Amino acid sequence: MILYRTAQYLARSLWRIVGTIDVQGLENIPQTGPCIIICNHQSYVDPVLIQAWCRRPLHTMAKSTQFSTPGLGWLMKKLLSFPVRRWEIDPQAARIVLRRLEAGQAVCVYIEGERSWDARLQPPRRGTLRLILRAGVPVVPCAITGTYDFWPRWGRPRRGAHVNIVVGEPMRFPQRDHRAERDRLLPPTADRLMATLRTLLEQAHGRPGRALNASGRSGGSPSTSD
Repeated sequence: MILYRTAQYLARSLWRIVGTIDVQGLENIPQTGPCIIICNHQSYVDPVLIQAWCRRPLHTMAKSTQFSTPGLGWLMKKLLSFPVRRWEIDPQAARIVLRRLEAGQAVCVYIEGERSWDARLQPPRRGTLRLILRAGVPVVPCAITGTYDFWPRWGRPRRGAHVNIVVGEPMRFPQRDHRAERDRLLPPTADRLMATLRTLLEQAHGRPGRALNASGRSGGSPSTSD
């Protein structure tokens, strides 16, 4: 955990060199007990920034190919990430999520399954929706904007970006053990969750730019958390 906290501090400090960030609603993430943070995905740096500013450790699902890179895979595991195979059903990744939730951890999942091609919200992955209905734990929606401007897909990083992170209130979805019951609830679950994410994204887009210092505290706005 020392390595995790050190990485948080370094990420917050280094971000001050390349951009600014405004964070709202961190108090909506339960400080104890299992929960799933569901976030949109614009850039490689999304998990770095969300983990850096979240008060509690987050276990983050990441694409499996990253873990095959020497050194990077070891570091990602130490920073509580775990692999998932994209474009196919991955029962092992689902079991990892459920085990970590059973242990009382917070798990972060990017519901689009990949980085956005144009910064717009993409359709949700059905596997993630099934996992939410299987777990039956609080689901915390989280919207991040500005990271696509910093590092777009197929582009290079550029300085001067401003990032907004808005965390919504926890949501509850029914817990269902049977696959048929989960599949029946997929459409209303997707509609409700994605509507909430779109609302948070609109809120994030409308927030003014305001820099935070390395501790994650703003210079005077009561609406900025942490």
